[in-house]
Formats: sequence, structure tokens, C-alpha cells
Amino acid sequence: MELFDVYPLQPVNIVKGKGCHVWDDKGQEYLDLYGGHAVISIGHCHPHYVKMMQEQQEKLAFYSNSVINKLQVELAHRLGKACGYEDYSLFLINSGAEANENAMKLASFHTGRTRVLSFEKAFHGRTSLAVEVTNNPKIIAPINANGHVTYLPMNDLEAWEKELRKGDVCCCIVECIQGVGGIREVTAEFMQGLRRLCDETGTVLICDEIQCGYGRSGKFFCHQWYGVKPDLITVAKGIGNGFPMAAVLIAPQFEAVYGRLGTTFGGNHMGCTAALAVLDVMEREDLVENARKVGDWLIAALKVLQQSCPKILEVRGRGLMIGIELSEPYKEIRNRLLLEEHCFTGCAGTSTLRLLPPLCLSLDEAKDFIARFKRVINA
Repeated sequence: MELFDVYPLQPVNIVKGKGCHVWDDKGQEYLDLYGGHAVISIGHCHPHYVKMMQEQQEKLAFYSNSVINKLQVELAHRLGKACGYEDYSLFLINSGAEANENAMKLASFHTGRTRVLSFEKAFHGRTSLAVEVTNNPKIIAPINANGHVTYLPMNDLEAWEKELRKGDVCCCIVECIQGVGGIREVTAEFMQGLRRLCDETGTVLICDEIQCGYGRSGKFFCHQWYGVKPDLITVAKGIGNGFPMAAVLIAPQFEAVYGRLGTTFGGNHMGCTAALAVLDVMEREDLVENARKVGDWLIAALKVLQQSCPKILEVRGRGLMIGIELSEPYKEIRNRLLLEEHCFTGCAGTSTLRLLPPLCLSLDEAKDFIARFKRVINA
């Protein structure tokens, strides 16, 4: 049997990691400015994380949600305190797509409506509802194309108001900084206006913080930059630092009904331990503030480089979520960064390099990346 060929693979077999660095099976070290697609939040193989996971594995790896799991209760308390949403409830699942699925189901149960508004270029996952609100016809299968979703331009509040005033919209689901969409950010004016319109029309506001959240933007959640409070917040990726883990943060007005939501593996003992270890390290090492400070420096350095390099059209982003828009397809530059400069980066669209490093990226490592990137971009 062979693997189903669905991923265009980089020609590197990574076998070890530490902090913001990984090594391949030939012993070559790489600077990781991609974090496994924004998943590695506290760095590869952090000693505290490894210790907690080992100790939990020796005690109990899994039991179902049919019994009390005090790790879930502790995680809910700790996460609420860390992000400022102590009055919200927590539903634990396994992946970002599941988080968005369950958030939209909650919104539909709450409002009794079926229509959803989503951004053009949005990406919210590949499961049934999640892929339907993802603006990419190539991955929406015929069975998923049910006509529930209207895609609207980012930051065009007038277009969103026109749809919301129809009174049949269940929820709006937005990424405050689009990841797959090319690191494009909402404005504070748009988010504040959208919050007001949702209140006026009885519509649920969902913020998908799966990639832009959990400290990456320089605040715990990206929407906190704009002074708004969503009804539902979805998280995944960085919450588990590599262990499959996700959650929905649920405002007090939503009713919990037995049997309405459920999961086999969500909130298991290993997943909760991973999430608690991540919160420990984020707090002890002040990683949210580090993401802001190092990200600010990195964005400024890239904008300085842009002034002398016509290949760089635009630098976008916030914190350690950065897009570099190029004047040519990203493929050659990305490959040269990997194979010649031994540096992992991501991509979006056809011409955007995407930087999503661990939140522990140091200023020295950021400077190291700029030096490597200069050599490639000026060649």
C-alpha cells in the first residue's frame, strides 16, 4: 500500500526539533519560520511540554467523555483567565475544522436560521460545513455545495449590512487575519461595525482564531486588537503545540443541551495536558508579548528591505503572522530559502511567502532570517 498522493512534499525528512530549529535525517539544521503551519506555538520539544506529556502518558492517556476529567476543568479555568473570557464556556474537540463545524451548528441551533456570511478568500477547514464557508471551489465537493453561504469582500461593511438586514443570516464567520487568503487583515472600523450589525439583527459573530489566535498576533486573540467581543471563538493549531487539539469558546447566552454536541477524542487526557503545558510556557516566557515585539521588528526590517528590492511588493501582517507579497511566483524563492539557506517558510496564493514561526522566535533568530532572505531575494 502507498500513501494517497494529496500533498506536494518538500524534499526534506524532518526527524528532530528544538525551539525554532529542526533537523533532517542527514543532520542538516533548518531555521523554522513556519512552525508546522502555525501549529508549533511554544517551540519544538520544549522541556516542560515533553515532561508533562511523558508524565501524563505514564498515568492515563485516554478515557472517554462519559466520566469526569478534571484536566478539562482546569484547562477551562486557565484558558479563560489567560484570554480574558472567564464567563465563557469551553467545548473541546480535535481540529480546527471541527471547531468551526460545531460553532456554526451552535449558531444555527441558537438562531433557527441556516444562512452564513463568510469572507472572499476565506479558509475554515475541509469538513462538511467548514469547507462550505471556505471560498475555494476546487475543494468544495458537490455533496458540500448546499448554497447556505454568501461570500463577501473583506472590510466592505456596506455589503455585509445589505445581507444582514435581510434577517435570515445565522452567523458571520471571519478570520481577523486571513492565513490561506494571503495574510490580509480586517480593519477595526469593519469589525466594530460588524459587531454592531450582528447585535441589531440577532446574528451570531464567530471569530476563527485557529491560525491568527493563541498569541500569534501579539494579543491572545487577534480580534482583541479591534475592541470587539465575538459570540463564539474557535481555536486549534497552537493550543496543543503539535498534539491534535481544538476548542470552541462559547458566550453565556448559548444553551448547553445534552446530546447536541459530542466527540470521542476531544478533550482527552493527553490533549488537555498538552494545552496546559502550552499555557504554562506562554505565561512563564511571556510569549504573547514576544510575538508582538519580535514580529514588529521583523515586519519593520522587511519593509526596509522592500525599499531597495523591487521583488518585494508588500509586507503584511501583525505579530508573528507575516505575508511577503512578491512580484513573481513564490516557488523559486521558497525553494532556495529551504535548499540553499536551510530555512522553512510557508506560502499563500501564488506569490505570497507566509511566515508563521513559533512564538518563542528570538530577535537574533529574526535577524538570522533577514540575512538569509536578503541573500536569496537579492540573488
